Amino acid sequence: MQLAATIAQADALFEILPRPVGFIPTMGALHDGHLALVRRAREECVAVVASVFVNPLQFAAGEDLERYPRDFEGDREKLARAGVDVLFAPPNDAMYPPGFSTAIDAGAIGAGFEGAARPTHFRGVATVVGKLLHLVKPDRLYLGQKDAQQTAVVRRMVRDLAYDARVVVVPTVREADGLALSSRNAYLNLTERAAAPSLHSSMLAFRDALAQGASKAQAYERAKAVLDPLAHLHYLDIVDAQTFEPLETLRDDAFVIAAANFGATRLLDNLWIESL
Repeated sequence: MQLAATIAQADALFEILPRPVGFIPTMGALHDGHLALVRRAREECVAVVASVFVNPLQFAAGEDLERYPRDFEGDREKLARAGVDVLFAPPNDAMYPPGFSTAIDAGAIGAGFEGAARPTHFRGVATVVGKLLHLVKPDRLYLGQKDAQQTAVVRRMVRDLAYDARVVVVPTVREADGLALSSRNAYLNLTERAAAPSLHSSMLAFRDALAQGASKAQAYERAKAVLDPLAHLHYLDIVDAQTFEPLETLRDDAFVIAAANFGATRLLDNLWIESL
């Protein structure tokens, strides 16, 4: 695996990669959910590129940028073992040189739910992914389903701005107890970790209640009864998978989405309703 630590190095390497090229953007602290994206890209592409860049633009003041988990050498080893051809790991000043002031507005699709809780978050996500796509020029962009709204924002951006990349969404990888893999799981203490899988259980209860004909309000109450008392629920809803507009009933191409705090750690999860 070759390392590109500057944009000049990246340009030189990406120019000669055989096609098709698959690309996995990450913020590091890699787990098997990230590596599932690499495995999928390795199956479908001739060359695979991954990036490790903790993007400051998607953290608001007071969020966990400084304490976000970092393990570059460990990440590098994992990506090499998984078959990545090029690791792009630029410093902040390469991605955002002095005077950098341009941003990509995520629009209405990024305004609700996580966008309402973190108003600058999706602008930061869209900006960094947009720049990475410009630099890497992949044929396929691999994203994890776990951050469903983020995936919807990026898919819309790729379509609207006519990037020449196909977006491939890979299903969420879970622990045996149902907890979605996330870099932020490392923040959970033992009590919080034991409670965290109840977020997934509450979404299942919400989905099943809707499938049985319950109203959304009734389904919400059933789901809340399943959620561990330690959790502070921010939202639990069903939305259109493409627009992220709330729905009133269960239907195809939708997501049940949820966010909750377990202690100081905010966890996100979702269930994709592919077909009924």
